[in-house]
Amino acid sequence: MRIGFLFNHDQVHQVAHSLPIALALARADVDAEVVVATTNPRLSAEVIRLGQGLIGPKIPLVELGLRRRTSRLAKATLEGVLPAAKLLIYGDNLDFFRSLDVLVVAEKTSLILKTRHGLKDLKIVHTRHGAGDRAIGFDPASARFDHVLVSGPKVRDRLIHEAGVDPATISMVGYPKFDMADGGRLHPLIDDGRPVALYNPHVSPHLSSWYAMGRQVLDWFVEHDDHHLIFAPHVMLFERPFVLTIDKLRIDRPGHIDERYLRAPNIHIDLGSRASTTMAYTNRADIYLGDASSQVYEFLLRPRPCVFLNPHGLPWQGDPNFKHWTAGPVIEQIGELEAALLTARCAHGSTWRPVQQALFDESFDLIEEPSSIRAARAVAKFAGLAAPSLEPAREPRDTPVAALA
Repeated sequence: MRIGFLFNHDQVHQVAHSLPIALALARADVDAEVVVATTNPRLSAEVIRLGQGLIGPKIPLVELGLRRRTSRLAKATLEGVLPAAKLLIYGDNLDFFRSLDVLVVAEKTSLILKTRHGLKDLKIVHTRHGAGDRAIGFDPASARFDHVLVSGPKVRDRLIHEAGVDPATISMVGYPKFDMADGGRLHPLIDDGRPVALYNPHVSPHLSSWYAMGRQVLDWFVEHDDHHLIFAPHVMLFERPFVLTIDKLRIDRPGHIDERYLRAPNIHIDLGSRASTTMAYTNRADIYLGDASSQVYEFLLRPRPCVFLNPHGLPWQGDPNFKHWTAGPVIEQIGELEAALLTARCAHGSTWRPVQQALFDESFDLIEEPSSIRAARAVAKFAGLAAPSLEPAREPRDTPVAALA
């Protein structure tokens, strides 16, 4: 039995969603070889960094690449817009994928192994990456996986009702990323009592506030230095010169960050470093300012004020794809930001905190046992492996958020 964990992306933000499961399986000494595969040096470095000394000595690391001809093809395409290399990597490494009995992935492109490359016998387990509300997370592709690991009842129920996933193929395991999240030790700004806002716009042009409103947000914080701002957008927003989304075909250009923002003493800008993926910023901030990113749910690990930006004027009320917007005021124009920040803070305890608590509990089924161990047990059971050292889960906490905060 050989179980592979694949990391195939330009950025490292998906690693913490499934690597903890590989580590838990390796520590449990299941009767299987656990192997990790990466597709670029950035991912390899992150896997080793988070691997707690197990990558190499206990878990082999396989670095997959493109053949020379395929690499030239990838470069000849619109690689600045489309992730050609990410798609071509599968066809160039079929021998590796054929060597696996089970493949564990955090994204959906690996389904190409079944649909295009004919690996019908390979069992693919989807860990997902995030617990957000966007419709693309619940599309029919989810039903093509052999097994799906979900963080909580909200995700399970939407997969069943919207994506047609068979309930028998779903395991609810909590959120393995929480097992290795940064505890908030990173303080990129001076801790001088001023509130710290995190502006975390999404990458998708049809949902993100960045293209229509983002620079106005930065301008507002330049002019209001009674606040600190961490500007840490989705790590893919500035990864390429253009952003193309396929769920709703849109293309836009994120542009550049003006020097006046880089020089502002109360603004910390991070366009995609490792800190953007470790929950360092969501743990550090006092206020969340965003739009469609699932990171808001990681922020709600410890409920705090939120404000949401809707410059597109989307009719969001009652739409499950925007349920997180019930966690704070929603505004459409920059002139509303100051009042919204005040409202979010002043009414947090009485109005928003109970809503946030409910949203979090729907999204994450957390118990005392680490989520990575629960997920490892689910993978082992799906693979038909005995795993006696993966102890049964204990009773749930009465107040999971408070206990984690």
